Amino acid sequence: MRLKISHRTEYHYDEPVSYALQRLRLTPTNQPGQTVLNWRTLVEGAVVEVAYDDHFGNRTHLVSVDANRTSFSVEASGEVDTDDKAGVLGAHQSCVPLWLYLRETPLSKPGKRVRDLAKSATGETDLDRMHALMAIIHESVEYRPGETHVETSAEEALERGKGVCQDHAHILISAARILGLPARYVSGYLMVDGHPEQTASHAWADVHLTGLGWVGFDAANKICPDDRYVRVASGLCYPDAAPVSGLVHGAVNETLKVAVTVERQGQTQSQSQGGQSQTQSQ
Repeated sequence: MRLKISHRTEYHYDEPVSYALQRLRLTPTNQPGQTVLNWRTLVEGAVVEVAYDDHFGNRTHLVSVDANRTSFSVEASGEVDTDDKAGVLGAHQSCVPLWLYLRETPLSKPGKRVRDLAKSATGETDLDRMHALMAIIHESVEYRPGETHVETSAEEALERGKGVCQDHAHILISAARILGLPARYVSGYLMVDGHPEQTASHAWADVHLTGLGWVGFDAANKICPDDRYVRVASGLCYPDAAPVSGLVHGAVNETLKVAVTVERQGQTQSQSQGGQSQTQSQ
């Protein structure tokens, strides 16, 4: 499947900022199940200072906002060919050791509810247990935007019984680590038939299973990622894979507007090499 993606983020401030620095993780890369044909990141009102791959392998750009600006925007767009691999990514290939993905973070630290949830996931194999865990989380936490925020922990979201894809991912990651399985947070995009326009990007979890390697689990939709998904960034939890994050100097109020469009472009033949990625400042 060929997916056409556009992700625009606008920041508006109630008074000019003295200095702002933003970290962008908005560039997908070629990996099992996806080939990037072309990708462009356009920054308005800011300057791209440096581009690099972080320790998790995420393509990252640091941009500084021009002094005395009251707004700036970032628009990432391009086309990606995808294949349905039933969520299986395969062997771990990174300078980051697998054991690091067993480490707790403030957002994934388990409490009694997450520990009890992990114990309730049964099955003959780890794969069976992860499918059971995904289904339990899907039933236990209703998808309802506005009930949680970016600093809500897995335990807090499970207690509320409401949340968004970020919360489903954190709960699954936390429970998988309790069971001794390396797990990571993934940010990216999901094509939803009949709903090309969205208000945010998507998130899910990967779990490393013996014999299979990394396998994706989207508890928000109770499915392993297929050819409707595009991976962009990953890490221990949300802050490691946030599409845009940073800091602002000055006592200003910030307004954020996000618009995401993911459309199907039709069936395509698989290609062995991707296109070019560009980042521009205006």
